[in-house]
Amino acid sequence: MAKKIIAVLNQKGGVGKTTTAINLAAYLARAGRKVLLVDIDPQGNSTSGLGLDKQALNSTLYDVLFSRAEAHKTIKKVTSHNLHLLPSNPDLAGAEVELVDEPYRELKLKNILDNLDYDYILIDCPPSLGLLTVNALTAADEVLIPVQAEYYAMEGLTQLLSTIQQVRVGLNPNLNVLGVVVTLYDNRNSLSEQVKAELQSHFGDKIFDTVIPRNVRLAEAPSFGKTIAEHDKWSKGARAYKSLAKEVEKRTNG
Repeated sequence: MAKKIIAVLNQKGGVGKTTTAINLAAYLARAGRKVLLVDIDPQGNSTSGLGLDKQALNSTLYDVLFSRAEAHKTIKKVTSHNLHLLPSNPDLAGAEVELVDEPYRELKLKNILDNLDYDYILIDCPPSLGLLTVNALTAADEVLIPVQAEYYAMEGLTQLLSTIQQVRVGLNPNLNVLGVVVTLYDNRNSLSEQVKAELQSHFGDKIFDTVIPRNVRLAEAPSFGKTIAEHDKWSKGARAYKSLAKEVEKRTNG
């Protein structure tokens, strides 16, 4: 299959973005795909969530962006399946400033990923719309937007979609919104259903059928440095991400 690069993005924090990036990547890998997760968030939550000590790394994405390290020597294999990670740590926060004076600054990540051989590359973006996120959108084929089933779900989405459109016009004309996935869904709460209905009225068939539930096992998995597939593969959260991975495969190969 042709390589697919998917940016997982919402500039609001607390929407299940990193949880989605990690566990979608894990289930695509379990489906037999060769998968790379790129942690471009200076918080490094994908890195620690997959069991790596952020402070003990010899090199990170920060070093690769500025040609101080090679990508293939920085990438770590993180599970028994075909899941790999290009890790980050708080050093990456400096990249927002350092990139400003770099030539072709928006293309740094694209140039790295173009030379890597994977079926899927998922980019866990920062909760902001700065230069790191623009790099992710310039490198990506698709954007997957996690949106929490809460009152302010729609807040900020207009700005996010505007940024995607700006990148499409100026840097990456082939950038596509793969879909919106509803996260932190509680079927005991009528508000969750109302938010899902509102999102469907705005996004139509861009909404994934799969919804990601509020789930204790999902929430605690990162503290063990594990994906939900390793932590509790029978949980509601695990079943949801397995289902989402199947939908993503269908949309990207259809």
